[in-house]
Amino acid sequence: MRRRGRRPGGQDTRTALIEAARAVFGESGFDGATVRAIATRAGVDAAMVNHWFGSKEGLFAQAILKLPFDPHELLVVLRDGPDDEFGQRIVRTFLTRWDGAGGEVFQALVRSVAGHEQAAAVLRGFFQNFFTKVIGGLGSDRVELRTTLCASQLVGMGLVRYVAKFEPMASSEIEPLVTAIAPTVQRYLTGDID
Repeated sequence: MRRRGRRPGGQDTRTALIEAARAVFGESGFDGATVRAIATRAGVDAAMVNHWFGSKEGLFAQAILKLPFDPHELLVVLRDGPDDEFGQRIVRTFLTRWDGAGGEVFQALVRSVAGHEQAAAVLRGFFQNFFTKVIGGLGSDRVELRTTLCASQLVGMGLVRYVAKFEPMASSEIEPLVTAIAPTVQRYLTGDID
């Protein structure tokens, strides 16, 4: 016999809230998402958000601000290969990782950037730290400008694929996108930017 009523307040509730938060933040951004909508989607009482995360902000931090990959591990993977193929590895890995996360985390992060400084700081910090290490390791000049150019390419690509869902990019296989976009990223990394 199936039990009725609220879900017990265990780890499965926490996981359900994180999954629901990713979907609701992805659809509505931080400001548009409500604790009630997230709890309803998770099938739990809204009080569970405060119980597990302390607030909507705490849930946002756990569901969205924690990237679905380890940046250090990502650098190790990307450094495995010739420097002149770095752009290919970056674009391929970016798309593979975000596709694997369902695109929802990226979508929620980007939609929340405009109205939530913490989301903007996380996105900015990730790209600045990540590309500063990548470009610094390649010995390229003008690291700050190159970092910003690479970030603009990847954030723009993510915005078009996961948020605005422009076709054919939204449903394209990864390799054609790598072929089209990687040369630009490679130029930003090591080429002439004057």
